[in-house]
Amino acid sequence: MDAETLDLARLQFAITSGAHFLFVALTLGLAVVVAAVQTRATASGSDAHWRMTRFWGQLYVINYGMGIVTGLVMEFQFGLSWSGLTTVAGDVFGAPLAMEALVAFFIESTFLGLWIFGWGRINRWVHLALLWVVALTAYASAYWVIAANGWLQNPVGAERRGDRMVLVDRAALLANPDALIALAHVAGAGLLAGGLFVAGVSAYHLRRRGADEEVFRRSLRTGLIVAAPAALFTVGVGFNQFRVVAGHLPMKYAVSRGDTAERERLQAELAARFGPGDYSPPDWIDIPAALMINLGTVLLVLTAVNLALAYRTRAGAVTRFCRRLLTWSIVLPFVAAVAGWVFREVGRQPWAINQVLLTEDALSPSVSAGSMRLTLIAFTALFAALIALDAWLLARYARRGPEGATLGVPPVPDEEPEPVPQF
Repeated sequence: MDAETLDLARLQFAITSGAHFLFVALTLGLAVVVAAVQTRATASGSDAHWRMTRFWGQLYVINYGMGIVTGLVMEFQFGLSWSGLTTVAGDVFGAPLAMEALVAFFIESTFLGLWIFGWGRINRWVHLALLWVVALTAYASAYWVIAANGWLQNPVGAERRGDRMVLVDRAALLANPDALIALAHVAGAGLLAGGLFVAGVSAYHLRRRGADEEVFRRSLRTGLIVAAPAALFTVGVGFNQFRVVAGHLPMKYAVSRGDTAERERLQAELAARFGPGDYSPPDWIDIPAALMINLGTVLLVLTAVNLALAYRTRAGAVTRFCRRLLTWSIVLPFVAAVAGWVFREVGRQPWAINQVLLTEDALSPSVSAGSMRLTLIAFTALFAALIALDAWLLARYARRGPEGATLGVPPVPDEEPEPVPQF
């Protein structure tokens, strides 16, 4: 396979997976926030919390729907562009992905549909339980994806028999240390993104005249109560993740630290084991790693300061400035998440499955540079349109406030009933 085709295929998957992760991060965070708010509303009967539930729930539904579309596009790529991977490891790698599809497309979407159309039609506690099932299955879905990806990073519980990998230990696959710590990191990042989104939109409304202050003051505090601990947790888990990476991806760890001596030692060892070739990832992987770490630190300070200011009875100049920063910073968790994903995936190169299958061997033999270039343009345009549409819809309905939320609002009956036909 020529280098141009391989580079185009890698770029295509990087764009589609990174774009899809933007939707996933917000979905994970908003699901928990909306479920927590509805729990408070159901238990207390607070009208403000019911309005908060409908408002943030509507934004959650918009983002969830757009995320499903991007996920479907990603699924096609494994069969179209990466048949070498599925041929060698489909029996192992495909199992958790199949479970993710079952959880996301059947359980999660079904219960979400019941929640959307169940407003005012079913018991309020049953309605709340539906949403918590949606939130829990969102994290279960994330677990199965990370389990599949974690196996590519650290292929435990399987052995090679001829040209195929065969699963021999399910427990090892499910309890893969790489997958578990990555799941914790992703969950924290999702809560940070969702919490900061709620806090940033609330801060925007609190700077405007005529805003529903009761709803947005409560929402601001709720978002920050979620985002600030999530930022601390995400940063802590992120640094601890380097220890796990050093165990099964020592070359990635050496390159990210700039340890030239260790890199050369590992290169000689891998070349002796697998034959001539460059077995180190590109030198620039320390850039997304540094970006992720620095943004995580900034968000930790920003959310902690705003959480303290959120309980001030009067907003002074400092508070107003910090709220403005809060709104502008909504995008930062997503930038950090994509940077972290790039560091995770590119740092594994040149392996598709670490020390088992090279990326060039994972590519479908039938694809050409021309076809990859065409699909790259098509997928990039599609994902750009979906991201722009999602951002536009979220901004439009977020600006409307609770009064513009239609979720859970019964339709207005006709003033005059239609005449009954006479026979």
